[in-house]
Amino acid sequence: MRAEAQAYADQINKNLSLLRGFLDWDRALKRLEELNARVEDSDLWNDPKAAQEVMRERRRLDDAIGATRAIESELADTAELIDMAEAEGDEALALDGVAALQALAERSETDKVTALLAGEADANDTYVEVNAGAGGTESQDWAGMLSRMYTRWAERRGMKVEIIDSHSGEQAGLKSATLLLKGENAYGYAKTESGVHRLVRISPYDSAARRHTSFASVWVYPVVDENIDIEIVDSDLRIDTYRASGAGGQHINTTDSAVRITHMPTGIVVQCQNQRSQHKNRAEAMNQLRARLYEAELQRREQEANATAANKTDIGWGHQIRSYVLQPYQLVKDLRTGVTSTSPSDVLDGDLDRFMSAALSQRVTGERVDVDDVD
Repeated sequence: MRAEAQAYADQINKNLSLLRGFLDWDRALKRLEELNARVEDSDLWNDPKAAQEVMRERRRLDDAIGATRAIESELADTAELIDMAEAEGDEALALDGVAALQALAERSETDKVTALLAGEADANDTYVEVNAGAGGTESQDWAGMLSRMYTRWAERRGMKVEIIDSHSGEQAGLKSATLLLKGENAYGYAKTESGVHRLVRISPYDSAARRHTSFASVWVYPVVDENIDIEIVDSDLRIDTYRASGAGGQHINTTDSAVRITHMPTGIVVQCQNQRSQHKNRAEAMNQLRARLYEAELQRREQEANATAANKTDIGWGHQIRSYVLQPYQLVKDLRTGVTSTSPSDVLDGDLDRFMSAALSQRVTGERVDVDDVD
């Protein structure tokens, strides 16, 4: 019993340590005091937009600090209860204390993930762009699996999924697809998926049953709301129109309704073809461009912060290869986080939450898994 209780306590302390490190505890407490002082200043409310930003940051910090302190207090009280029960020989009370520690460990895991989603745009909706790499049908099938995985994951979490752009593979899967996920903390959960995804498996398209390695890239960028100002100069844009592809009525394939926009200074390319009119497709493509530019700015800020923080390592998360080995009996292992999935449906669909939680934790701690030794 003592060993079980200690294991739960160690797990809780580990989560608390991660939370304190992520928040930079002393700095967070000082910043919360500053924000409380600003809220009490009547001049702040003369600027509603600034007041909204201050209140949003204050609420985010207050919730994270409050949750951490509550867990620490409950851990101390429960540990004291267990010690008292053991001293008095009350086994039933000790068992209740262990059960309380187990529940607290589960809660600390949930609160840890919630606190990690405290970034500037984590609460926003998000675009998820999937592109098949070199490898023909194999990579296109893998891109289709990833797209389906993110769609089903979002739907299970109550998010609304819209297909902004999609190009089917020649035999199976997808050449590329852009999804719009609308829901609470959509960007915060999905942002760790950005990068190159590699799948190693026995190919179902190879009559010799040989093992193949497939690549697909996933890029995640937040939807920009009205509180974020992104300046785009018209002269920096090249706008091309073309006929939409895929299934549709007589209108969709007979007019140049699809729009592709290239932002020449950065080389960012966005496109949309899901709307019937060119005007609507252009508006949606512009929304994607604003989101891509904003995401690039967030990455720049994060790299600068990581370069100056003593407890961070220099990791370009947007360029890491995230690898999966699909073995017999549908055993899947994410070689970056070390998390294993045994879900038989759609490769990773059933355990995507676990993969994302592990990736969020690694984003903070700076740990990484070597993926170059896949045999």
